[in-house]
Amino acid sequence: MSTVNTVAIISKPRSEHATRLVPELIAWLEARGVQVRVDDETALYAARPVSAPRDEIVEGAQLIIVLGGDGTLLSAARSARATEIPIFAVNLGGLGFLTAIKVEEVYSQLERALCGDYAISRRRMLHCELHRDGELLAAHDALNDMVMTKFQIARMIELELHVDRRFVCVYRADGLIVATPTGSTAYSLSAGGPIVFPGVGALSITPICPHTLSNRPVVLDEQAVIEVINRSDDNATYLTIDGQIGELLRAGDRVTCRRSEHCINLIRPPEMMFFDVLREKLKWGGR
Repeated sequence: MSTVNTVAIISKPRSEHATRLVPELIAWLEARGVQVRVDDETALYAARPVSAPRDEIVEGAQLIIVLGGDGTLLSAARSARATEIPIFAVNLGGLGFLTAIKVEEVYSQLERALCGDYAISRRRMLHCELHRDGELLAAHDALNDMVMTKFQIARMIELELHVDRRFVCVYRADGLIVATPTGSTAYSLSAGGPIVFPGVGALSITPICPHTLSNRPVVLDEQAVIEVINRSDDNATYLTIDGQIGELLRAGDRVTCRRSEHCINLIRPPEMMFFDVLREKLKWGGR
């Protein structure tokens, strides 16, 4: 018997897979008595006149279905961060570390999810604040990472790192990544950072192409408070949150990162564990 009465659907824009899947999925859910809410992108695929922003459709839902890739999931996670509603993430192509459910498994896995028969991978988020001249300019939660990177071609930037109010070093590099365990397999991994098991309470700091080769990635306790001061000129450094929210920084801007109070709950196939994902996505050797 279904324990889910209302589902929110969030979709990747301009997806051929979603064009076919969304109308079928909505019909399948409504045939089972489940009310469906859709975001603006999903409404385009379903030719539905009624839609709402993502932040609104998740309120009151018992399940969030995300159709797309990891980028779509990152956006959905920020919309749903205060709700902890289970997220059923379907990979519509690409690498898809977080969107572990395959298109061909959608209905079999969803049948179980509607009945509450699923495993949860709980992922802690990262809270980031931008301060300028002593004032808070912006605050965001990230599922993957906070990145400060050079904005101009062929110029390094200078970033001063403090951990728990203690000076660590000044990085002269192309940038710096502060990542959650979830984000450890994203940009941080490409920059040479460590793979951190999702359940580990940790944050990682990974320099991007540091000028000093002894500057290596560092893994910290998740209770640590990380502060990065931009020592480069105005508009030379760009701040991004999950690769989706961005802002140019001024000299002296301070970015503080700490453990967020919010988590998201990812539904994963019961038979799939974290190392299964690594073997599949990173093409590690089999038996």
